[in-house]
Amino acid sequence: MSESTKSNHTSFLEYKGKYRGILGWILSTDHKRIGLLYLYTMLVFFSVAAILGLLMKIQLIAPGHTIMGPATYNAMFTMHGIIMIFIIVVPGLPAVFGNFFLPLMIGAKDVAFPKLNLASWWIYVIGILIVLTSQFLGDGPPDTGWTFYAPYSFQTPANIVPALVGAFVLGFSSILTGINFVVTIHRLRTPGMTWFKMPLFPWTLYATAWIQILATPVIGITLLLTVMERTLGVGIFDPALGGDPILYQHLFWIYSHPAVYIMILPGLGVISEIIPVFSRKRIFGYKAIVLSSLAIAFVGYFVWGHHMFTSGMSGRALFAFSFLTFLVAIPSAVKVFNWVATMYKGSLIFQTPFFWAVSFIFVFMIGGFSGLTLGSLATNVHLHDTHFVVAHFHFIVFGGTGFSFLAAIHYWFPKMFGRMFDASWANIGWVVFFAGFLTLYLPMFSLGIMGMPRRYYDYLPEFHAANILSSLGAMLMIAGAMIIIVNLVRSARYGKKTNEKNPWGGKTLEWQADTPPTLENWEEIPEVTEKPYEY
Repeated sequence: MSESTKSNHTSFLEYKGKYRGILGWILSTDHKRIGLLYLYTMLVFFSVAAILGLLMKIQLIAPGHTIMGPATYNAMFTMHGIIMIFIIVVPGLPAVFGNFFLPLMIGAKDVAFPKLNLASWWIYVIGILIVLTSQFLGDGPPDTGWTFYAPYSFQTPANIVPALVGAFVLGFSSILTGINFVVTIHRLRTPGMTWFKMPLFPWTLYATAWIQILATPVIGITLLLTVMERTLGVGIFDPALGGDPILYQHLFWIYSHPAVYIMILPGLGVISEIIPVFSRKRIFGYKAIVLSSLAIAFVGYFVWGHHMFTSGMSGRALFAFSFLTFLVAIPSAVKVFNWVATMYKGSLIFQTPFFWAVSFIFVFMIGGFSGLTLGSLATNVHLHDTHFVVAHFHFIVFGGTGFSFLAAIHYWFPKMFGRMFDASWANIGWVVFFAGFLTLYLPMFSLGIMGMPRRYYDYLPEFHAANILSSLGAMLMIAGAMIIIVNLVRSARYGKKTNEKNPWGGKTLEWQADTPPTLENWEEIPEVTEKPYEY
């Protein structure tokens, strides 16, 4: 047997190439190892950001100075936001599961540009290191919030420039990943896999990749202009020099609202994979889900103004952005309808990935309906910059991306590691996390309606009861997260081995590959003859 054939029968987890040990991972161009590198990196920083979030909720458990003052609180919510948004949520699902499963799901041996893929991870790590230096240099850590709003971002004495530069560098990783995925999907689909025979997760990665490519340069330029404003005083955003701070908000949200769909679209793809498998039924409205994904990506470019309803826009602009906000909800509702229709009269199998998928639908609907409330001009004026916005944001971004991420890791865990997780502990973790999530964020809707502003380290006594409940929810959710993480880490090392290719009975190509996949995924390139999800 030739050496190349031998390597093809070797699991990517066991493969010993030119480099061994840690170098065999950080210098590998194998898409599966790169996906796991992203996963391990994000797990570390998610833990840091979660601890920061818990400390903020402990501060808010009672009015006044509980465990920190206002300066520390500002620094904490800034770093919590930067880590969660730029390091975890934006790259999250595409970087981890897109890298690992896109080639497997379209029958390819790797992504189109393996070396560029590795470079993307290294750029990602370099960006993180630059962000971290902002905590230890200059006159204190950043205190602007993750949005870096002008004019405060170039007036504060805090160490803002490394955070801005680090976020700028992280954007390059996102752009290169998007380019890689677009070319991979166009050029490397296996024989017989036409566009409408492609699984839905690659479709959402495709829509997301175009947003990464087209929208990310806008935020990159905006962050760079802020650095120039701070260091050179060029007068683009600074009103004292003839600049316009509202221009910063326009540029920031022109990227950051499409970025919401970078965060959520792959999650919608994950749920579209899981629901038909655990319903033992063909997905309802395959083409409608595909077209709704593309519609979300397209319309998402035109709704940024709903973040700025109180900034003084014209009446026509206000009505246009409100209408477009309601319009973008339609393709999201199409997906929810199709998922529920798929489950209807299906042979439901109650396993951990299915629990996460169903709970995702629940929190996604709450996030969507609360988004329509904020998209309505009359209610937005009252709720703008209150805790209602915090609750909505976390139901969509953390509830949507986080729940779909946990659904994905439990769904594809056997394929990734060749072992099964402990289902009992996984289900306990899901119950505790889900209960903690709802207890943490639901009271914030009430707080926002009552008028409690966001980003304040202190509050009036009438907000105390709901804040106690919310803080206790944070502790419960962290406990659930610890159960889930410990169970998955332990199972990856000591779980029951499974050589079964398809433990869930999936119909897409990744379940036809070896478990765990071989180095080049396939001994023979598969040929597709039917549509996915044909139960």
